[in-house]
Amino acid sequence: QVQLVESGGGLIQAGGSLRLSCAASGRSFSIYAMGWFRQAPGKERDFVAAINWNGGSTYYADSVKGRFTISRDNGKKMVYLQMNSLKPEDTAVYYCAADLVYYSDPRLDSVEYDYWGQGTQVTVSS
Repeated sequence: QVQLVESGGGLIQAGGSLRLSCAASGRSFSIYAMGWFRQAPGKERDFVAAINWNGGSTYYADSVKGRFTISRDNGKKMVYLQMNSLKPEDTAVYYCAADLVYYSDPRLDSVEYDYWGQGTQVTVSS
């Protein structure tokens, strides 16, 4: 069983930065992949970023590449999403998710993820 809790969302002006955090509890955090997804009102949940078990490989949606950075601290059981140069179209609920593929690169489809946090709202004003 894995529990995930996101934090760090809020209201920010366009061009600003936020760092989202995801605290994990449960077994074996250091050996499985993690991802961030987001869902805007009336839209489907979209992939944002993912990281493999040891942080050696990262993946990004084209819409956030160069602006967002995913990282993890296995000792603290934490995953982060640093978001810079935020745009109004980044407004969404952001979810942290665990993909229990051990010692492997993450998958990028939300249906592959096994555990989800409750989400944190990010609102970017123009």
